[in-house]
Amino acid sequence: MKKLVIVGCGYLADIVAGALLQGLLPGYDLVGIHSRTISKAERLASKMEAGGCPCKVCPTLEELLDLKPDFLVEAASPAAMKELALATLKNGISIVTLSIGALADTHFYEEVKKTAASHGARVYIASGATGGFDVLRTATLMGNVSARFLNEKGVRALRKSPFYTSEMETANRIVFSGTAREAINTFPTGLNVAVAASLATVGPEKLQVTMESTPDFVGDRQRVEIKNEQVHAVVDVYSATPEIAAWSVVSTLRNINSPIVF
Repeated sequence: MKKLVIVGCGYLADIVAGALLQGLLPGYDLVGIHSRTISKAERLASKMEAGGCPCKVCPTLEELLDLKPDFLVEAASPAAMKELALATLKNGISIVTLSIGALADTHFYEEVKKTAASHGARVYIASGATGGFDVLRTATLMGNVSARFLNEKGVRALRKSPFYTSEMETANRIVFSGTAREAINTFPTGLNVAVAASLATVGPEKLQVTMESTPDFVGDRQRVEIKNEQVHAVVDVYSATPEIAAWSVVSTLRNINSPIVF
């Protein structure tokens, strides 16, 4: 059995833990969880214990790493990913991350790559609310590609943001336009998938990202388009809730442990 730990004990972590209880992650044993809010970790631990899969609540990252897991699932935030990544990798522990936005920092990205390589660990980028990384990476390898990314949100998701204007209530508006690096600096948790798409294609400095607001729209739409002389691919994903992000972690873990790899 491979030992698994989770950092971040919110909605997405609940789904990953639930998949374990449902038997959808055979070969994995959840041994520990960590959250800055201890009550959230205790709640998730109680859920696991009630399901017959007890795990340890670890108040600190150090205690979590002392469990010597094979994999750490990061379901917290880009800031948390920056705090935990290097220490985790130096212990030879691989990471499955949802906070891809942290990797838009080129210096941090290079440190992560170097540390993982020198300690026999890996960082797995879960697809989150988008996908098609295989065709995006393949087309990029062919050379001479251009790529762009569109995110569509409803006004309700933006009403508390500094970018909200009353005009959004009645007509489509461009909320943001810039590079993936600029996007994640502007929306630290709202455009992680744009960074993932940039890493699979032309990079955070080159991928052009547009966020558009639409009245009465519910959920998120992520559209990645890539072109070269031979290929024109569009990956267009709508998700009503963030659940797909957590299920992408489950899919990644299953792929890691499967004799047939997609």
